[in-house]
Amino acid sequence: MVIMILPITLTIAAAAAILHIWLSLRISSLRRPLKIGVGDGGNEIMLRRMRAHANFAENVPLFLILLGLLELATGGNLWLWGAAILFILARIAHAFGMDRPGGNLPRVAGISLSWLVLLGLAGYAIFLAYQSPPLQRSIQISPGRSAEADAPAPPAAAAPAPVPAPKR
Repeated sequence: MVIMILPITLTIAAAAAILHIWLSLRISSLRRPLKIGVGDGGNEIMLRRMRAHANFAENVPLFLILLGLLELATGGNLWLWGAAILFILARIAHAFGMDRPGGNLPRVAGISLSWLVLLGLAGYAIFLAYQSPPLQRSIQISPGRSAEADAPAPPAAAAPAPVPAPKR
């Protein structure tokens, strides 16, 4: 069994989990003082924090899938680290921006950078998918058995040339 450690994806997934808990706590901390058990209770700040949390939950899974697949495909690199850290920082900026009314700099920059990182990762994934040679030409059916995948059948073995009989 081969175990693969994806340090970029694992680190960023852990950071995203911590950020997810922080976003949840920002909502929970308002519920008791505002006496809101479920929903936003018509409170605009509660609604904004709930939307920041929901927006995070909508964007992060696709980001982590792309990040993990790209790390598997490339082995990871500094560019991938930079994109991942930028995405997390953008999500933090977006959350703070959602506390303010209107289109403010942290909110707009946060969502814009998040989308740019997702778009960049998606483009990189498409590029890699069509630039890399196929890894193998056969499909493993079961241990020890494989089938050729779109490969021409090997030529039939030629019969050995007849050996002339010795002269007497």
